[in-house]
Parts: sequence; C-alpha cells; structure tokens
Amino acid sequence: MTNTTIDTVAAGTFEIEPSGPYSLATAAAMEFGPRESEVGEVMRLAFAVDNYTDTAGVAIRQDTAGVIRGRVQGSRDVTAVRAQVARILSLDWDAREWPAAGLRDRVVGDLQARRPGFRPVLFHSPYEAAAWSVLYGRKRLQQVRRLRDRLAAEYGSAYQIEGVTMAAFPTPERLLEVRPEPWLPDLLVERLHRVAHYALEGGLETQRLRAKDPETALADLRTLPGVGPFFAGLILQRAVGLIDVWRPSDELDACIRHFYGLDPGAPGVFEAVGEPLRPFRTWAAVLLRRCAYEEGVG
Repeated sequence: MTNTTIDTVAAGTFEIEPSGPYSLATAAAMEFGPRESEVGEVMRLAFAVDNYTDTAGVAIRQDTAGVIRGRVQGSRDVTAVRAQVARILSLDWDAREWPAAGLRDRVVGDLQARRPGFRPVLFHSPYEAAAWSVLYGRKRLQQVRRLRDRLAAEYGSAYQIEGVTMAAFPTPERLLEVRPEPWLPDLLVERLHRVAHYALEGGLETQRLRAKDPETALADLRTLPGVGPFFAGLILQRAVGLIDVWRPSDELDACIRHFYGLDPGAPGVFEAVGEPLRPFRTWAAVLLRRCAYEEGVG
C-alpha cells in the first residue's frame, strides 16, 4: 500500500492579508501535535482538505508587507485550501485587539513580547485531530507521530514541498480502507474507522462545531470511542479554532501557578485570571502553555 507517487505540480496560489500582527516565522517554529518546528522563510503543510475528497501540499511564505502567500499542490480547490490554511494559522480571525489583552494582563503581555506576531497553530482539521486523539492513547509523542506518518505514507498523498517530502493524512474514504496490521491493532483500526464515518456524516465539520455551545460540542466529540475529556478539549480548542474558551485543565492550572503565583483552585481565581484576556482566552491559554512547556513546567 506504500504511496510511491510524489506530487510536485503547482495547482494554484493564494494570498491572505492578516488582520492584526502576525509572524509566519513564529508559527513555523511552533512544534505541535504531528507537526515539527521549521526554521527559514517557508512553512510547509500537507493535509486532507475539508471537502474530504482530496489532499493538498502547501508552501507558505510571508512577504515584507506581511502578506501570506501560498503555493498549492494537489487539490485544485484553491479557495477551500486557502480557507483551511487561514484557519490552521489562526488567520481567520481579526486579531487587531489581541495585543490589548497583553496590555490588560502583564503576564500575557510579557509572553507576547517574547513571541511577536504569535497566534496558535492548529491541527489541519477537526477530522485529523480526532484521528490523532484516538491514535494517542497512552503512547509517547514520537510513537504517535510514527503511526500517523505511516498511515499518511501508505494511505495518503505525498508532496515534494520546497525540497521536503511530506505526506498528507488520508481522506476519510481512504482511512476506511485501512486494515489491521502488526503495527496497527484491531482496536485502533476500529476507532479510526469510526472517526472517518463521523467525519463523513458531518460531525467534524468546523462551522457546525463552532456554531454549537462549547459544552455541547465537547459532549458530542466525547461520543467518539477513544476521545475522552482531554482530547475533546484538544479538538475543540486546537482544531475547531474557537478563540475564547477558558476551561480548567491540569496544564492550564500549572501555568497559572507558575506565571501568576496563584492557586487556580481557590474560589474565583481561575475566572479572575481569564477575565482580562477576553475575547482571546484560548489564544492566551495556548501561549501560556507553550511558554510554560519551554520552561519545563507541566
């Protein structure tokens, strides 16, 4: 089943003009989930397109005026690819007021200064985040990456993007073709198939999830076998791309203790820390967690 065809042909280009400060270099350097950090002038992405019928490889650059320029391979639905890249890079939101959150909150302001133009980098889609979640289980990060990369190599599409070969995760239809292997046990295949069916039924469509009350969306995501409360939250905040969700977690609690010197479990403390960060509390939480991780917290 190994994919031996590598696409190198450009299908189109697009531009995105960020609303508010943005640094592609900061985004590219962020290691997150299946994504490893990149240093240089280009950021590379390969993913299953939201239409669930094809995949794309994209080379992204930012010009001196701050405009994001993308070169698309694979999918010819460049409009859909552009919209998906905008969501992945959190460029589908007006962030002109994001720096003001740092003016209201000294801790976040200091962290923003460390990472000029920061915005969260998301999973390619809720579909891919759900598949990642069921693959994860109790494994180590590198083990999950190897599983994801092998699935992509054997059932997805490969792209040569600015000198680097990258494989996109398979579309849901292709994922349904996966069968148990020595490296992929029956239970994981069963759960991946359920993710594929749920995606094709519309359950992982981004706008549908954004339209729901967060608690309802989380409850719906938890109906997927292998997706517990932590991973449901991961999908909602780091794939759907909601920007103002502020929910207690072990990781965020540790950040509040580390950066603010406060007990998040004390009455009213968790809510009080989040209040000045509206309407960008998700972005603030991601920034706090990222910086805390780099400082050895959590």
